[in-house]
Amino acid sequence: MVLLAPLSTAQADEDNVPWAHAIAMHGEPALGPDFKSLPYANPDAPEGGVLTLGVQGTFDSLNSFIVQGGWTSARGMKERTFGSNIFESLLARSYAEPFTLYAHLAERVRMPESRKWIEFELNPLARFSDGSPVTVDDVIFSLDLIRDKGRPPYSSWYGEIVDKEITGERSLKITFGDGDNRELPLLIAMAPIFSKTHTNAETFDKSTLTPIMGTGPYVFSKIEPGRRVIYRKNPDYWAKDLPIKAGFDNFDEIRIEYYRDETTLQEAFRKGLIDALQFGDPVRWETGFDFPAAKEGKVIKTIIPRETPANMRGIAFNTRRAVFADRSVREALSMLFDFEWVNRNIYFGLYKRTTGYWDNSVLSSVGRPAGDKERALLAPFPNAVTPEVMEGTWRPPVTDGSGRDRKVLRAALGILKNAGYTLKDGQLANESTNAPLAFEILTKNEDEEKLALAYARTLKLIGVEVQVRTVDPSQFEDRRIRRDFDMVFNTWYSSLSPGAEQYGRWSSAAANAEGSFNIVGAHSPAIDAMIDAIVGARTEEDFTAAVRAFDRILISGAYAVPLFHVSDDWVGRWNRVVPPKVNSLYGVEFDTWWSADAAVN
Repeated sequence: MVLLAPLSTAQADEDNVPWAHAIAMHGEPALGPDFKSLPYANPDAPEGGVLTLGVQGTFDSLNSFIVQGGWTSARGMKERTFGSNIFESLLARSYAEPFTLYAHLAERVRMPESRKWIEFELNPLARFSDGSPVTVDDVIFSLDLIRDKGRPPYSSWYGEIVDKEITGERSLKITFGDGDNRELPLLIAMAPIFSKTHTNAETFDKSTLTPIMGTGPYVFSKIEPGRRVIYRKNPDYWAKDLPIKAGFDNFDEIRIEYYRDETTLQEAFRKGLIDALQFGDPVRWETGFDFPAAKEGKVIKTIIPRETPANMRGIAFNTRRAVFADRSVREALSMLFDFEWVNRNIYFGLYKRTTGYWDNSVLSSVGRPAGDKERALLAPFPNAVTPEVMEGTWRPPVTDGSGRDRKVLRAALGILKNAGYTLKDGQLANESTNAPLAFEILTKNEDEEKLALAYARTLKLIGVEVQVRTVDPSQFEDRRIRRDFDMVFNTWYSSLSPGAEQYGRWSSAAANAEGSFNIVGAHSPAIDAMIDAIVGARTEEDFTAAVRAFDRILISGAYAVPLFHVSDDWVGRWNRVVPPKVNSLYGVEFDTWWSADAAVN
């Protein structure tokens, strides 16, 4: 008789993981299995009507998951603010929590504490828009397709899967290498699911205006390249009665109109061609409502609080360019953005200066000396963080608001002299090569151009020659994708649960990867190590320490000129559309709004 060795306690625990209705990155899900709706959705919202939204820019693709066309794809297919109208995932995210996922295409999930694997059981109701069922084969096909033909970071995430085991008619177990990437199972759970039958795998990586079939609440009704895309609600949407969708997808039709410039977009809103518009410019927010409909109360200024870190908006340095290879040069140039003058003279004093990448949150390093855990993480990289940033005392320079503060000008000039530049005949030049310190700032609209010109005026005071070049949005995106720029405006979106997406934004592997979001070309072992620490953190304390250490490295690296932010979403809306009274942690969510006319009818 052969005696089998007893399973270890750890192995037994791995085999007996219970099924659940939700999983969280840290801690436990806030809602139990019997929840009725997400907190920021109104389950009694009326259905019907049309929502028209406007964006500046263009589109030439209906596939946002690939390199070719991914940056210029149509809005609204799968995104938070405009809704996941076409593509859905196995689990759905609640934006009332930092990072928690609830059952959706998969009706239940299980994952061990080690996070070496995750198992899903599909909802038997799950259907594509043509009524065909979602199968395990569709899930495997989707993961393999984006692994092989998707753009970073999706391709790298799904490339970490080492095994896919079909464990039942509707269940699939996905295994990873070692479980060190604690976020990876959640990222896999958010993968878009395509129909194997109706998706052309051979041409998937080619930009296309042919719709790809999804499982979402809407289907494409009309596509006019570069001008508009119209989504029509699917009356047979499979998940319309699920709690996770209660209060969502209330409009019969969603129209997204594209405008070439911000002025035209604003004018369309004033004329009533757009139902709601998010504002980012205080000038337009303060002065843009002086028209009859606003005075009559038909247009309402709505402030929606955000309880998340402020997004880091800045003017990014392309460190692939020799002129920006020296960190001290970037530091000196960053000092010369006169926020006080800009805020007072252009923006009515409504902005706050941005200092780091997680401002206004517990994850920010600003104002906090590094703790023991941070110092241990940073110890192998002694030059990665400047002393002031390590001690939490660093701040961007505060000027006298004159636009020519001599104290700041002298300090920046001193740093540049130490970096090998000298002033000759009013122009700053490299002492060794005599090459002038000169570069171009690429902009795509009037607001960016206005800021760039103000910045260029200050730089000229110390002999730095700057050319501001404004191009149309499609050319802007093309040049940004090809890294054909010196400096460019960029926004690094922040959350309470940063994780593996940071590889695509900052890692050495992404520095020269086609289609990645590593705009600045950062290539640093210290950055790579901190991202590893973030995604591998097992406790909230370790996670917070890793993010703060990462924040310190990015600030010290001077990869961008930090600009400014507000802590709320500013939305102008016509009174024919209505937002819910409760907001998500992340601010505006248009897919929870409804039609006032539908409420009356």
